[in-house]
Amino acid sequence: MDPPPLTTLLVGFLLGMEHALDPDHVVAVSTMMSRHRTLARSALVALSWGLGHTATLFLVGLAVILFNMRIPDWLTPFAELAVGLVLLTLGTSIVTGYLTEKVHAHVHRHGGEVHVHFHSHASGGGHDHDHALPQHRTSALVGMVHGLAGSAALMLLVLASIRTPALGLLYILTFGLGSLLGMLGLSALIGLPFSLIVRRHTEVHRKIRLTTGATSIAYGVFLIASTGLVQRIIHRL
Repeated sequence: MDPPPLTTLLVGFLLGMEHALDPDHVVAVSTMMSRHRTLARSALVALSWGLGHTATLFLVGLAVILFNMRIPDWLTPFAELAVGLVLLTLGTSIVTGYLTEKVHAHVHRHGGEVHVHFHSHASGGGHDHDHALPQHRTSALVGMVHGLAGSAALMLLVLASIRTPALGLLYILTFGLGSLLGMLGLSALIGLPFSLIVRRHTEVHRKIRLTTGATSIAYGVFLIASTGLVQRIIHRL
């Protein structure tokens, strides 16, 4: 006997919230949030990640449920490799920024002329630049990569337990909503300390950013190594 649809959707929601706390998700979003100095922008990072994550799950789920497509087994290690590369890139960006941010360059255009000026952050005053849009696009793309990496197990669960396409798609959306809300909750737990620390202890905030960057690099290397693809390439060489 199949469980009631409401029970199925509730399980999907709870699994989505748990899914948001996967180590690779936490590391990636924490690394991206460490760039921001306000809780609102940290929450926007989490929201962008959640939307990108859900979009990938929905598109893959649509293909699996409506067209009876099967997720190939060989895709999973490549998706995990992509996640590892993303974490490695994010971490490298943070660490590089830590090493170079004491001198910051700005490019402005005035009447067709381009002006470049430099200023120092060495005094610890720090400020929050309005670079949010590109970074939140990055958050959405990272979420999409995570959705692809986690979609295989989710699709197998959907196909094994859900009989109708409509309920299957609702399950995916509910799962995605749970992931989004779980990540927003995590952003509050992580972003609030960041925002409080940066107001009083800018240098401590910089050290935390360096730590998140280094953690992202380390976990990215771990994921890349755990896929086994690197070992296969080395053996073939």
